[in-house]
Amino acid sequence: MQYNRLSVFTMLGVGLVFSGPIMAQAPDANVQIPVHLQVDAGTPIRVYITRRISYRLGETVPAKVIEPVWAFDRIVIPAGSTLQGKIVGLDPVSGMVRTRAIVGGDFTPLKRAEVAFNSLTLPGGRVLPLETAESLGLATLYVPPPKRPKTQKASNGKAAQAGHLLRQQAQNQIESQARARSYGFYDLVRGPNKVEWLEDFAFSKLPYHPQWYRTRTRFDSVLTEPLDFGTVNIAASEIAKPGTSAPPNSIAQMRLLNTVSSADAHISDPIEGVLTEPLFAEQKQLVLPQGTHFTGKVTAAQKARLFHRGGKLRFTIDSVDLPKEDTAVLEAASARTERTSQPVQGQLVAVEADPKAVKVDSEGTATATESKTRLLRPAIAALIAAKSLDNDEGRQTASGGSNANLGGRTLGGFSGFGMLGTLASFGPHQIGAVFAFYGLGMSVYSNVISRGREVTFEKNTAIAIKFGPPRNK
Repeated sequence: MQYNRLSVFTMLGVGLVFSGPIMAQAPDANVQIPVHLQVDAGTPIRVYITRRISYRLGETVPAKVIEPVWAFDRIVIPAGSTLQGKIVGLDPVSGMVRTRAIVGGDFTPLKRAEVAFNSLTLPGGRVLPLETAESLGLATLYVPPPKRPKTQKASNGKAAQAGHLLRQQAQNQIESQARARSYGFYDLVRGPNKVEWLEDFAFSKLPYHPQWYRTRTRFDSVLTEPLDFGTVNIAASEIAKPGTSAPPNSIAQMRLLNTVSSADAHISDPIEGVLTEPLFAEQKQLVLPQGTHFTGKVTAAQKARLFHRGGKLRFTIDSVDLPKEDTAVLEAASARTERTSQPVQGQLVAVEADPKAVKVDSEGTATATESKTRLLRPAIAALIAAKSLDNDEGRQTASGGSNANLGGRTLGGFSGFGMLGTLASFGPHQIGAVFAFYGLGMSVYSNVISRGREVTFEKNTAIAIKFGPPRNK
């Protein structure tokens, strides 16, 4: 079976995209070639949970697939497929995170809930067992894409649908990056499930509160065992001929195989990735199958600096190689094939991240950015601090100053130390003012003075790469 798949790769050749033919003879276009469809271990399945999940061991976790999963030239796990899993571990957060929470008035023994999925249900009702590694929820919520009029049936990866896929490929890959976003206070009006957001916000201000994953929290669940989808036949005519090049300025979606960050990256550090969706030519023929391996290097890196100047990171893709097969199979085919990496030229155009947090310019440089609305927080904290000092005699009560300016002191306590500060503000009026100015100081430091964010692409981060003409060796 592996040998049959290698036959397809032999026809493709490395020269399908960026180099000349490497085969002795082109196959008959009418030949049907069996290909084994398999999703390899290590492949992430991107999902979101469909209801709020409390942090309890054994809690059932239902989820839906966000992005389709491909094998060779077709989708084998469509978007909308469902997964079932459960919470398998509760681990305490780091000491630094715990300290910061206590400083902010949160004395909850914070945990991190690990989720593993064990069942996959395809849209047709077929149920497959699967095994995924334990994973934590991401700090983003899934936002469904806007509905578009249906002009054609969804692509199933066959050559008849490849032309439509090619036209939509670049746009869909870039737009998909904006479907994951972090939600804060200023996104409340536009965010989904506002009641749940308000509950989460209110509970987070208590000195002791329950923990849960919000509805639509995203997970990247990595397979620990391969998924087998059987064998299909592919006509030789559906595969691009040797020497066929990728469409001009074609965009390929890949996932990174190593973590890279502006915090510790250096120029010439290696970058590796694997193609997550096949790339088709304008003639609706397959150019690069899913699983094609890319390599590159970091070309620029700058750490985040004080006063919220974000980190910067840029890298290029330098070479492409078809999926590797077993050594024995390679030896058996060595008389007819030669596998070599070919030089290419590719740069980053989009990344799976909150579009408010990472910007990618025309040169492929990713820069960590932050919304200017964060500057409103110190201004609001300053107004609250000033209000906490408002103890005019006209505002004094008959019993004296202990209840003077209760509203201003309460706001000051809440600003500086959450609900615990609010309760403490009912004491001497100086306590509310102290908490208010503490909150002001923390707000100024965290929103104005502190370092900006780093650009960090974790392993399995989805990115979109635009390829130009091949570079000469």
